[in-house]
Amino acid sequence: LAGGIILGVALWLRHDSQTTNILYLQLGDKQAPNTFYVGIYILIAVGAVMMFVGFLGCYGAIQESQCLLGTFFTCLVILFACEVAAGIWGFVNKDQIAKDVKQFYDQAFQQALMADSETNNGRAVVKTFHETLDCCGPDNAIGAVTPLWRDDLCPKKDSILKTILETSSCHKKIDELFSGKLYLIGIAAIVVAVIMIFEMILSMVLCCGIRNSSVY
Repeated sequence: LAGGIILGVALWLRHDSQTTNILYLQLGDKQAPNTFYVGIYILIAVGAVMMFVGFLGCYGAIQESQCLLGTFFTCLVILFACEVAAGIWGFVNKDQIAKDVKQFYDQAFQQALMADSETNNGRAVVKTFHETLDCCGPDNAIGAVTPLWRDDLCPKKDSILKTILETSSCHKKIDELFSGKLYLIGIAAIVVAVIMIFEMILSMVLCCGIRNSSVY
């Protein structure tokens, strides 16, 4: 059940409309940075393997098989090690993921402002960012006044005052998007780790109980 929940959360994060709209973009021949998906794929793999390993442990407990319970314990140790490694990778790269996406956005934004922007897809990329995240412009002076003089790039509001007051910078929105998603991944990883620790303890207790049983 825990494996199924983790797999469901991971698939939801993988197919979330905001991240897929942004991370599937292509600027010329350059693909949007999709390092974020590495953590998602690890979570999907862990969830799927947990479901299989959980079935193995359940069957081993029903059959009172030391061999199956020992295999179950070994698989859990390997999964736990992989999860710790993925957690360390995520902690190291948590700021880099948002930074790479912001750099990709800035490149598209510069192309969209060029006179020959019709010859590249910078404008389309920027508009996708703006519409998906409800933002306009990067975190600088140009970004602050962009809604006023480039309304063709920004989400339209009812009035100029609303445009000034309600439009956020895309750098801020990108940070919020990925920090929120990485926060969910972190919670899922911690929950899985705690469950795995209890599973390892209980499987060893059960295995030792079977070994010491007077029936055998």
